[in-house]
Amino acid sequence: MFLLRLIRAVIRALFANRADLVAENLALRQQLNVLRRNVRRPRLRLEDRVFWLWLARGWSKWRDSLIIVKPETVVRWHRQGFKYYWTWKSRPKGGRPAVPREVRDLIRKMSKANPLWGAPRIHGELQKLGIEMAQATVAKYMVRHRRPPSQSWRAFLNNHVKDLVGS
Repeated sequence: MFLLRLIRAVIRALFANRADLVAENLALRQQLNVLRRNVRRPRLRLEDRVFWLWLARGWSKWRDSLIIVKPETVVRWHRQGFKYYWTWKSRPKGGRPAVPREVRDLIRKMSKANPLWGAPRIHGELQKLGIEMAQATVAKYMVRHRRPPSQSWRAFLNNHVKDLVGS
């Protein structure tokens, strides 16, 4: 078994290009360093994982020289790192304070009960109650009332054809 591996490695070394050999040598040396640690069952540290992620992105044949870890594990590390990155990237960074739920419900209730009131009127009523916020914020949380659909161009032209054509 060992002899077959050795022959395969020699043949592969003869036909591989220099960059692949350097990458494979680097991968094997890194695994040897992990195995040389004076522990009973060596564990991969964060820097070891980062090394394999980096190598997997830059070298297409990284799976062939991976011995101490399954390739699926490296792929899982990559996905996990990607998830951590986007969790960090999409974290809340502050900004304006949120409008309390009760105030949003009050704005919706007022706009439903009074469909003719616009944002300026509701904004004024909220100010009378001691609730300070911008008029644009009030408009954002108002209920949108459905309006009857307007006539189409064809209906418009049919209705006004007499007025449009010169008499």
